[in-house]
Amino acid sequence: MLYPENCLERLGFSEVRQLIHKHCLSPMGQQMVDKMQVMTKYDQINKFLRQTNEFKSILENQEPLQISTFFDIKSLVDKIKVEGTYLVEDELHQMYASLLTVFSVLRFFEERKEVYPNLEALLEHLPVEKNILKRIEMVLDPKGKIKPNASTTLQQIIGDIAKAEQDVRKRMDSIYKTAVGNNWVADGSLTIRDGRMCIPILAENKRKLKGFIHDESASGQTVYMEPEEVFTLNNKLRDLEFDKRREIIKILIALTTDLRPYTPLLLSYHGFLTKLDFVRAKALFSIDIGADMPILVKEARTKLINASHPLLYLSFKEDKKTVVPLNIHITEELRIVLVSGPNAGGKSVCMKTVGLLQIMVQSGLLIPVHESSEVGIFENIFADIGDDQSIESDLSTYSAHLTKMRHFVAHATPKTLVLIDEFGTGTDPQFGGPMAEAVLEVLNNKKVRGVITTHYSNLKLFAGNTPGLENASMLFDNDRMKPMYILEIGKPGSSYAFEIAQNIGLQKEVLELARAKTGTNQNRIDSLLVDLEREKKQIYDTKLHLSNQQNKVKNLVAENEKLQLFLDENRKVLIKEAKLEAQAIIKNANKLVENTIAEIKDKQADKIVTKELRQNLQKVLVQHQVKEEKKPEVAVALNTPIQVGDWVQLNNSETTGQVLEINRDNLVVALGELRSVLKKNRVYKISNKQAKKAIQNNSYTGSISEAIGNFTAELDLRGMRGENALHEVEKYLDKSIMLGFPFIKIIHGKGDGILRKLIREYLRKYSQVNRVEDEHADRGGDGITYVYFN
Repeated sequence: MLYPENCLERLGFSEVRQLIHKHCLSPMGQQMVDKMQVMTKYDQINKFLRQTNEFKSILENQEPLQISTFFDIKSLVDKIKVEGTYLVEDELHQMYASLLTVFSVLRFFEERKEVYPNLEALLEHLPVEKNILKRIEMVLDPKGKIKPNASTTLQQIIGDIAKAEQDVRKRMDSIYKTAVGNNWVADGSLTIRDGRMCIPILAENKRKLKGFIHDESASGQTVYMEPEEVFTLNNKLRDLEFDKRREIIKILIALTTDLRPYTPLLLSYHGFLTKLDFVRAKALFSIDIGADMPILVKEARTKLINASHPLLYLSFKEDKKTVVPLNIHITEELRIVLVSGPNAGGKSVCMKTVGLLQIMVQSGLLIPVHESSEVGIFENIFADIGDDQSIESDLSTYSAHLTKMRHFVAHATPKTLVLIDEFGTGTDPQFGGPMAEAVLEVLNNKKVRGVITTHYSNLKLFAGNTPGLENASMLFDNDRMKPMYILEIGKPGSSYAFEIAQNIGLQKEVLELARAKTGTNQNRIDSLLVDLEREKKQIYDTKLHLSNQQNKVKNLVAENEKLQLFLDENRKVLIKEAKLEAQAIIKNANKLVENTIAEIKDKQADKIVTKELRQNLQKVLVQHQVKEEKKPEVAVALNTPIQVGDWVQLNNSETTGQVLEINRDNLVVALGELRSVLKKNRVYKISNKQAKKAIQNNSYTGSISEAIGNFTAELDLRGMRGENALHEVEKYLDKSIMLGFPFIKIIHGKGDGILRKLIREYLRKYSQVNRVEDEHADRGGDGITYVYFN
């Protein structure tokens, strides 16, 4: 139950309704929007929310669901029901276009069974009756006009009309040429008057040509004459036109009669189109306001996370501003939130946001909140917003408030949501405050839920000492003297009356007099609230700063670990290359020694030849030794001090980098894409030329590092066809195996399971694949496949 009657209007739901109205394609959809009501049954609300959410998903994923043509099939069916009546060409074309939309939508959901189960429920097992389309296609062309061959008789009549028109034209052209040759004709060509083709004749020559005058010009100098010879032909042509019209009506009556047995099915199609238009409009509005589907619960409670007022969101969106999100909880233990704080600080918007979002959810609309938000179901929603003065009812502002309070107290239950703006105002604060406190106590005893805004200190004190009630305040920036529009639960807020007055420039003497007239206790309470808020903001800023510092430390640690991994990998590669080269050197040396011994034997130990062979062997070994000694000399250390911007090389390594910062004995060095802190004694300075050469030598390693850095172990294939998906999997597996990743994650969605089956069969072909597993049920289940490599 909603109270008062203008509750929806006061909370802004009427404006929401109008915005959804604009997205409807048909009057039927708009009628359903007008009939939207606040529901209280969980299953009904859940069904409407899920339908809207599924249609929103279709729109956001740009699914090929073509919906553009909606007509009122019901009015056409009502006409068909009457015997003897018939649908004209335009009406038949409207029905045809609407049925094409229906069948297109039915085919869309048939191809995606169980993907959108709640929208599929709208279909109600509707059959695709193609006979209706075939019957209409036999009569109408694609533009909605009667086909010339709709019947044999019509085709014959149309042929006779064409021949008669040709005869009329030929005879008229002949007479017109004769009249022109005799200079009887006025300026102009053949024209139509009263549906007859006429020749414009000068009035002075009208008796020179036999015929019928159908009209004359404004000046009377020209008359429009139908020649007598053409008159009979035109009468014949007109008779044929009448015959054509009678035959068309006969065809339309026959077609309408054929469609009459399908009236129940056509009404079902009409109902489906109406619901589809309604759900589509709600989904489009949800996208406009950035809405999501919250978690719907059966209990009377609310947990809004990052909530926005939809109308405020749209207004700010036009001005390219952002809405400060609202976070508020209403539970069994924390039933009523008493919001206080500065004027124009957002108290009323906070309360209206809670009320409007609750009404939207119970009307089947998605709301602009984080998807983890929880929204319950309330049987009653009572709102006291505005003064509701009434001359007719002889109600003052305060009387109107009391009338509402009487109703609240009489009908409130634990499943009632109460929304009261500026509680207790409208009369002397000395009496209004206690009256409001008494009403609040009774409502709390009835365990109602609600959001109430106030400036009264006695209500703040009462809320602080009463179980079930909780103070909350809208934060205020003391430095800039501006409201922050952030709700903070747990403490009351100051009204900042003096600070705001001072900020807008109210005279000093007025402020001093006001402070003197304000009670000492009240001043002390207000000052304490202001100081508490200031200290809390300082603590918050400090925590934020510490959090940022911790994030920086984490990033530095991650970079160091990445660098260490990079160096370890390089060390392994270098050692492996050195071992291979050493093996090659030993192999070549052994071969050379064996060849030398063989030659000495062949020469039968001739001393001179033996000496020469030994010298050659020694020479080769010395040359190789010199080559080995020269090879590591990649860079020559410079003796000048290291400065920012210099290039350095790690000791006993070919890794080079550029100095970014110098902190005493520590250097911040850029090693490719990595940043690392190194001791000065671990590096030595090299020239720019040496650095360039070293970088070129390490370009391959850098490219691998870059490839690893850019690679993500997750592949999303949702919405792709089988062949394209397998092609992407092949490329992705090759890259994963080449870069040495231990496992990858493939997202293919659930659907009918076809794509999942194709991918898993394809993975069996790879010997490098060790096993495949489903994701955890809470995080996607068999819609995601993990692939582990050997």
